[in-house]
Amino acid sequence: MVVLLLILIPLIGGLVSFALKEGESAKTWSLLVSIATLAVSLVALALPDHAPSLQFSAGWMGSLGSSFTIKLDGMSQLLCLLTAISYPLIFIATWKTEYRKAYNFYALMLLTQAGLIGVFTSMDALLFYFFWELALIPVYFLCSQWGGERRIPVTFKFFIYTFTGSVLMLIGLLYLYFQTPDRSFSIESFYRLDLPVKDQYFVFWLLFVAFAVKMPVFPFHTWQPDTYEQSPTATTMVLSGIMVKMGVFGVIRWVLPVLPIAAYSWGDFVMSLAVIGIIYASIIAMRQDDLKRLIAYSSIAHIGLMAATIFAETESGLQGVMMQMFNHGINILGLWIVVELIERQFKTRKMSELGGIAQKAPALAILFVIIALANISLPLTNAFVGEFMMFNGIFSSTVTKYNIVFAALAGISIILAAVYTLNMIQKVLYGDANAITAKAHDISINEKFSLGAIVLLILVFGIYPQPLLNLTDGFVETILKEANVAYLIK
Repeated sequence: MVVLLLILIPLIGGLVSFALKEGESAKTWSLLVSIATLAVSLVALALPDHAPSLQFSAGWMGSLGSSFTIKLDGMSQLLCLLTAISYPLIFIATWKTEYRKAYNFYALMLLTQAGLIGVFTSMDALLFYFFWELALIPVYFLCSQWGGERRIPVTFKFFIYTFTGSVLMLIGLLYLYFQTPDRSFSIESFYRLDLPVKDQYFVFWLLFVAFAVKMPVFPFHTWQPDTYEQSPTATTMVLSGIMVKMGVFGVIRWVLPVLPIAAYSWGDFVMSLAVIGIIYASIIAMRQDDLKRLIAYSSIAHIGLMAATIFAETESGLQGVMMQMFNHGINILGLWIVVELIERQFKTRKMSELGGIAQKAPALAILFVIIALANISLPLTNAFVGEFMMFNGIFSSTVTKYNIVFAALAGISIILAAVYTLNMIQKVLYGDANAITAKAHDISINEKFSLGAIVLLILVFGIYPQPLLNLTDGFVETILKEANVAYLIK
C-alpha cells in the first residue's frame, strides 16, 4: 500500500485544493500534502526490496488486458524520491509568490505530482500512458493561466509537441499490445516479445520520438527554452527538475528491454543526435543574457549526455544516468530557486542588468556558487560521480565503433559548461552594484532553508554516493539482461 499512497496523497490533496477558495489555505495545505508524500517516500526507502507494500495490483480494464499494477524498484524509487523532495522545496522557496486563484494553481501542481509518480511506478503500458497524460495536462493549464506575456503561443507550441509525442507513443504501445500472445499491456508481456527487426524499427521510432520530445533531445528541443522562460517559475522547476526525466525513464524502461535490436541498430544515430545537441545547447547557453534561457539550454546539454549514455548500453553508464537523473533534478531545482529569488527582488533576469549582489546578499551568493559549481560537476559535488560514470560508460561501450569519438565530443561540454556557468556567477554576483542591485537584501529564512537543503544533498551525495549506487545496482543488471546486450554484441 505504500506505493499506492505515493499516488493517492497528492491526487486527493490536489482535488481537495480545488475546494479551498482561499489562497493561503491552499498554499499551506499543498505544503502539508507534499511533506506527507515525502514521508511516505522515505518509509518506502527503508523497506526491503521485495516488501509486499512496494507493489500493488488491482483490476482496472480487464477486458483490454490492462491492470492497475504499480511497483517501486530501484529506478522508480530514485525518481519518486526526487519528486517527493522537490515539491516541498518548491513550495517553500516560492512561498512569497502570489498567484491569482491560488487554490487552482496548487491543485494542478499536486495533480502533476500524482501523474509523475504514477509514470515512474507503472508496470502496465496503458496505465503508464494514463499517468503520462495526467502529468502533462495540468501543466498546459499552469503555463497558459499563470505564465508570462507570451504564454499563449508558447503553451500552444508546447501542446503541439507533447500531444504529437503522446499520439506516437500510444500507437507504439497499441502495436506492441496486439503482438502479445495474451493481449496484455503488462510490462512482463512486453518484455517477452520477440519482434521481427522491421517491426522493432517501426515501433522504436514511435516510442523514441515521444520520449525524445519530453527529454528533449536535439532536434526535438525547440519547445523547451520558450516554455521554461514563460512558465511560472514553480512550474518550470517541475518541468526541468522532474518532468524531463519522464523521457529518460521511458527509454530505459520501455525501449531498451522491449526493442533491443532496434536500440542497438539505431544507437549510433541517436548518440550522434545527442552529442550534437550537447555541443549546440552549450554554445547557445554561452550566448544567453536571460538566466532562465541559460539554465534551459544547460539542461538540454545535460539531458543530451544522458541520452547518449543510455545507447552506449554499459552497466556503469546506465547506473551513472540513473544517479544523474536524481542529481540533475536537485541541482537544476536549486538554480531555478535562485532565479526566482533574483527575479522577485530585482524584477529582472538579465545578467547584464545585475552585478554586485554578493556584497549585499552573502548567504545567497554562497549557496548560489555551490549549486552552480555542482551543475558543472565539480569534484566533491553530487553530479561528479554520475557524470564520470556516464563518460566512462560511453568510452568503454562495445555496442558502437565510435565510442572514443562520442566520448571526446561530449567531453567538450565540460569546458563549455564551465565557461557559461562561471560567466553567470561573475556577472550576477560580483563586480560593482548598480542602480538595480544597490538596495539588494539577503534571502529570508525559508529561502535559506530551501537552498540549504539542496546544498546539503549536493555535498552529501558528492562525498558519499554509495546509497544511490546501491539503490540502482540491481535494476541496471535487470535492464541490461532484458536488453540482451551480450547476445547483440556477439
